Amino acid sequence: MDGFQGKLRQSLQFRLSAWLCLVILAIAVAAGVFSYLSAFQEAIELQDDQLRQMAALIQRQQLPVTSAPPADPLDGDPQSRVVVQLLPSPGAQTPEPASLLSDVPAGLPDGIQTLRSSHTSWRVVIKTLASGSRVAVGQRTEVRDEIARDSAQRTLMPFLILIPVLLLLVGGLIRNMFRPLKTMALDIDRRSEQDLREVANAHLPSEIRPFVVAINRLLLRVAQSVSMQRRFVADAAHELRSPLTALSLQAEQLDAADMSAHARERLAVLRSGIRRTRGLLDQLLTLARVQDSSRGRTQTVSVQQVFRQVLEDLMPLADVKNIDVGVEGAQDARVTAHEADLKTLVKNLVDNAIRYTPNEGRINLSVHTNGRDVILQVTDTGPGIAPQERLRVFDPFYRVLGHDEVGSGLGLSIVQTIADRLEAKIDLGYANEPTQSGLRVSVTFPTMASIAAGNSSPQPTNPAK
Repeated sequence: MDGFQGKLRQSLQFRLSAWLCLVILAIAVAAGVFSYLSAFQEAIELQDDQLRQMAALIQRQQLPVTSAPPADPLDGDPQSRVVVQLLPSPGAQTPEPASLLSDVPAGLPDGIQTLRSSHTSWRVVIKTLASGSRVAVGQRTEVRDEIARDSAQRTLMPFLILIPVLLLLVGGLIRNMFRPLKTMALDIDRRSEQDLREVANAHLPSEIRPFVVAINRLLLRVAQSVSMQRRFVADAAHELRSPLTALSLQAEQLDAADMSAHARERLAVLRSGIRRTRGLLDQLLTLARVQDSSRGRTQTVSVQQVFRQVLEDLMPLADVKNIDVGVEGAQDARVTAHEADLKTLVKNLVDNAIRYTPNEGRINLSVHTNGRDVILQVTDTGPGIAPQERLRVFDPFYRVLGHDEVGSGLGLSIVQTIADRLEAKIDLGYANEPTQSGLRVSVTFPTMASIAAGNSSPQPTNPAK
């Protein structure tokens, strides 16, 4: 609860909404009290005017006034709760208190006033008629107050209805005002670490744009720093190629010379190390190339055509280990990507499969659709990758322990980088789940991929054979 309250206190949206709601409520309460008191006072004054008008009407029309009957007129219609009483003249004998205003003092001056009669508070207008007689027009104060309260309470109804609506509208407006910020944060959060393009600020408030401009400048500096690092790696790998080529040529020349068996064995180890180093440099150059964000326009590439190009390049490696490499099915699909990137992705997957598949093994390439996405799949009959290792194998230079195969540990890292660029997803699993053997790599391309015409029947083809 403390953490939640802390987040609320740190939320600008919450604080702005809370302060606006408090101000609106305070103003609404003050306005409601003022409106209630004003309406109450106006209702009282209106009823006083009604009493004065009734007294003036009696004098103007010379209406006859008699003593009120003993019955309480308040038991009748609430709109007629007014008592008209003829008062005795000064010095005259006061009649028996049979009416409601019978105990009103005879010496009261003309005008409106509040007094008690028959143990009840009354608002009374005293008027002297032309005939010299005096009349009292009165109304119980509790009745008047009840009418005034009802009138005042009706003035509060708009406040009671509109204030909650206003609070909801304010909350909704503030949420809509902060929605571009949430959208921007969501867009930045969904980006990969390779996506360092500028944040759009077209629909943001002017108060937020300096903050976004600062973020864009920071992203630009980060992109420049990353680009410098990648160029350094690429330049270093490229510069190391020449001395390695020279070492390789000298090792070949040395191989032609007469030497002992022990020296020739050491020379073989040296040549193997040179080959591994050259392979590592090639992979570093490939990784630097695929991480470069400043690429040209993409195009739709045929997956089957990429399969054929990759198999032509890697078939000699498969023949050395007598591995059966083939393409399952004739169904084709087109993927929106750079052809070089897609070829590098497939080539690294197949090269990795050839390295870890034992002699006389099998590697299958296939492409199919699930109605919306295009799924490229490479399976082999090697040892597979344990579930606990499947996240680590995409880290640069990470290699699964227990294998003697020569490699740089960059193949799957390159595949992951290209997949992120193409917004594709990679899934690793066992090719044979019951025996938990073999590796199945599935690369799912998004809806930008499209199905090409072709035969979807599973007809294995094997260029190696």
